[in-house]
Amino acid sequence: MNKNLLCAAILGTLAFTQVVKAQEFDDRWYATGSATLWNLDDDRLTNNTVGVAVGVGKFVARNVSLDAELNYMNPEKQGNDLLFTNYGLSLDARYHFIEEGRAWNPYFLAGVGALHHREEFELINNPNSPGRLTDTNLEAHVGGGLQANYGNWSARTELKLRLDNNDQSAVAPRSNYFNDWGVTLGILYRFGSVAKAPAAAPEPVAPPPSAPTCDQLDDDGDGVNNCDDKCPTSQAGQAIGPDGCPVALTIDLRGVNFDFDKATLRPDSTAILDEAIAVLKQYPQLKVEVAGHTDSVGTDAYNQGLSERRAKTVYEYLLANGVAADQLVGPNGYGETHPIDSNDTSEGRARNRRTELNVQN
Repeated sequence: MNKNLLCAAILGTLAFTQVVKAQEFDDRWYATGSATLWNLDDDRLTNNTVGVAVGVGKFVARNVSLDAELNYMNPEKQGNDLLFTNYGLSLDARYHFIEEGRAWNPYFLAGVGALHHREEFELINNPNSPGRLTDTNLEAHVGGGLQANYGNWSARTELKLRLDNNDQSAVAPRSNYFNDWGVTLGILYRFGSVAKAPAAAPEPVAPPPSAPTCDQLDDDGDGVNNCDDKCPTSQAGQAIGPDGCPVALTIDLRGVNFDFDKATLRPDSTAILDEAIAVLKQYPQLKVEVAGHTDSVGTDAYNQGLSERRAKTVYEYLLANGVAADQLVGPNGYGETHPIDSNDTSEGRARNRRTELNVQN
């Protein structure tokens, strides 16, 4: 046999086993059975015959399978009933051109094996005829085919060329090898079931947020939670007490007092008024009443007029320094009717001579 050709076949078989792709494939073991119609080399002087084989195999990669087979054939010699028995063991590698969703997939194959020959031949004028020649030699084969998969079962059909390195033949003593062609039909059965990858754990589902409690809610936006809010319909901009209800607030312009019987601002009063102006500008939703008051010295009528003049002085100062007119109510004078301290002392009367900003909302 051509030694280079045999080496090439062996190397090709080994190369097939290295073609491994990083993806899932069916790697179950399977059993095979096949029948091959052999067109045997003319130099054998035998009739064509049918050989059979059984084996096991598995896919070692998505596209590569390996099979080990025991094979047998027993052709008859031409012109007589002498036999040329062959049986052996082979290792085949197949490269499958697999496409998802396709039942039939073509493949190439290459393999090597050992063949045992038991050849009968006539011995002229010899009572011990027929003689027998026994030998074991290497063989190599290449080919191609199709494989169809149906669940655990598959079918194969293939055409292959076998190079039998039999250089001890009685009928062809000058031959170093035989060329045999074969057409094979086979079946394949896989054992077990396909191992499935574990299902991915479901993504954890966050529990629905719990309903907020009343101490987390403030429906009217007044800064008091619903649990403590006794006036749940208060309006934005109102002065709100700790119970959530509007309260009447007075911005006492403490320090903005007036000299006795005067309605003009003292220099030390403007700094206090400027602070009140900054608050009113920061909270433009506030509306305040400018109210003037006096002590009890003098007639009621005089004190009423004096309180109005004092309220007007503060009112005009607020307007002149950027407070919007729609934030101001008044000016209103209340004379001596709303004292905040006793009028029996000079200190008390000084505190009663005042101007206030009464929050209206």
